[in-house]
Amino acid sequence: MSPSVKQLIPVLLLGIFALILWFTPPPLAITPKAWQLFTIFLTTIIAILGNVLPIIAASVIALAISVLSGVIEPVKAYAGFSESFILMIIAAFLVSHAVHKSGLGKRLSLHIIRRFGHSTLGLGYSLIATDILIAPAFPSNTARSGVLYPIVYGLAHDCGSKVGDNTQRRAGSYLMMTSMAGLTISSGLWLTAMAVNPVGVGIAETMGIHITFGSWLLYALLPTLIAFALIPWMLYRIYPPELRSTPDAPQKAKEALEHMGRISRNEWITAGVFVSMLTLWALSGILGVDKAAVAFGGLGILMATRVFGVEDFRSQGEALSTLIWFAILFALSTQLAEMGFMGAVANHFTLYLIGLSWMWVYLLLIAVYVLIHYLFVSQSAHLLALFGIFLAVGVGAGVPGELMAMMLLFATNFNATITPQGSSCNAIYLSSGYISAREIYIYGGAITLLNLVIFLAIGTPWILAVAHL
Repeated sequence: MSPSVKQLIPVLLLGIFALILWFTPPPLAITPKAWQLFTIFLTTIIAILGNVLPIIAASVIALAISVLSGVIEPVKAYAGFSESFILMIIAAFLVSHAVHKSGLGKRLSLHIIRRFGHSTLGLGYSLIATDILIAPAFPSNTARSGVLYPIVYGLAHDCGSKVGDNTQRRAGSYLMMTSMAGLTISSGLWLTAMAVNPVGVGIAETMGIHITFGSWLLYALLPTLIAFALIPWMLYRIYPPELRSTPDAPQKAKEALEHMGRISRNEWITAGVFVSMLTLWALSGILGVDKAAVAFGGLGILMATRVFGVEDFRSQGEALSTLIWFAILFALSTQLAEMGFMGAVANHFTLYLIGLSWMWVYLLLIAVYVLIHYLFVSQSAHLLALFGIFLAVGVGAGVPGELMAMMLLFATNFNATITPQGSSCNAIYLSSGYISAREIYIYGGAITLLNLVIFLAIGTPWILAVAHL
């Protein structure tokens, strides 16, 4: 059997599965169109997870089938391409490459190596620590990933790990995965570290559950610190870098910095643009500025000053690919929620909770809330669709309000790496080429499981104890 025929077999099997599911009568109170959209979405996810098709190919096919079959109206299918946060991802991705090209990313990474570079594991911890420290000033984890990505990219290159020469697993893959995983806990440590956190607090307030900046931090402190201690170590074990010990790296980094000399013109321009973008992103809520416009403005200045030329722009095909697949999956996920699929599943699930103790209800609700994120492309959409329902069910079953609300809010953040599309941040790291969509499903799923165990086993008694202080 020729290789080309062998490649067609998984595609045919997946097509047969999709047809069977498509013509299966919808369960629960799910409408036929919602069920058909679920079939398309699920088949797409299986194609990506099973490496049957690249994520861009699977997404484009899903979009075409959704529109041509009449499941989704064209205007709704293409709505993701106008979402500002998706456009911000692309602009931030391009700016991050300008940071690398100018040499600023290399300079920053060398400073980190000089201080923490005795081992790749040490670099992993330093990346998450940096993320945690800047998180309270960034109400957008997408913006924060745009800050961290060029540093991680520079670190990978300075460790001799590049995508084009099959050395990505030397250090870059581990560092990219670790930084991406770190965002799941930094976003949950601070009330202001993720745009949707205050929204959840507002919904909880309507149910008589009061959460302040201080109480949030106290609730999050212990489980987050434990997750911080374990995430880099766990990835180091299950997704190890080929380069582990680097005892000479700090001295070499010092010598490389001396060789680089003074900061160049392009570095100064890039640094000014970068700092300005960070400041405007951090103050966007106060100033009322659009974060995507800030990113495009920064990119425009870099192009106008020839730091990032038109030829550089043309070479970044991965940015276009990311825009297409993320916008498509976001639109499909949003339509699933609007068609009532998520609500129908959640309402049906609550029927099985009657008669259970509040602790079992609590554990089941959190587990389902995390698992159902496989169907969401946006953490914000996930919270807006299900947070209120799950909170009301939990409180109605006797779960303490502060515990139920905080754990759902934490879960909204710590489940982000469960899929490549689970968070807009993931798109930037995936576009680097250091990690694949399949690896995010596997190792990102492992991180999500680790977070779930930590927050349930340690966070639960901790929140209950703090709530009674």
